[in-house]
Amino acid sequence: MKKKLKDYIPYNEQEEHDKKILLRVIDEKNVLTRQNETGHFSVSTWIVNKDKTKILMCYHNIYHSWSWLGGHVDGNEDFQSVALKEVKEESGLNNLKILDDIFSIEILTVDGHIKNNHYVSSHLHYNVTYLIEGDENEQLTIKEDENSNVKWFDLDEALKVSSEPWFVENIYTKLNNKLKEKYRV
Repeated sequence: MKKKLKDYIPYNEQEEHDKKILLRVIDEKNVLTRQNETGHFSVSTWIVNKDKTKILMCYHNIYHSWSWLGGHVDGNEDFQSVALKEVKEESGLNNLKILDDIFSIEILTVDGHIKNNHYVSSHLHYNVTYLIEGDENEQLTIKEDENSNVKWFDLDEALKVSSEPWFVENIYTKLNNKLKEKYRV
């Protein structure tokens, strides 16, 4: 993963800054596992339909918001396989295609919360995002311990349904802009 991060060309100033930090922390102890409670690697997915006119989002139980899908890498150095596994678990989609090696990078703050009846302290997610194509006609399912709904939204609508302003302004808008520029949608 370190070589892929080195080769990644940042899209904007946020990614330039975050890339420097990601390359520095990737060699820290336990940074691929949640044992590193200060910060650890995670993957997220921006899932599009074949026409690239819709985004699949889930209603996240912890954050009470519509959001992208993803999760912790939990020691797995094959981040792409983790991304695909997370999408399958959280949405029920099986017909998936990764469109870009790395679509986006970001460092995300995670507020303290309760998960599985245990408190998780505030920490950072060193995040790698993948653009994935999914079949919008495939049946969707939820992952009850993580989300309570999964739904396709038009690109602009996806930004409006999220109740996390920082994500909308800094991440989801960036992802939609990159998608529109690359695929001319």
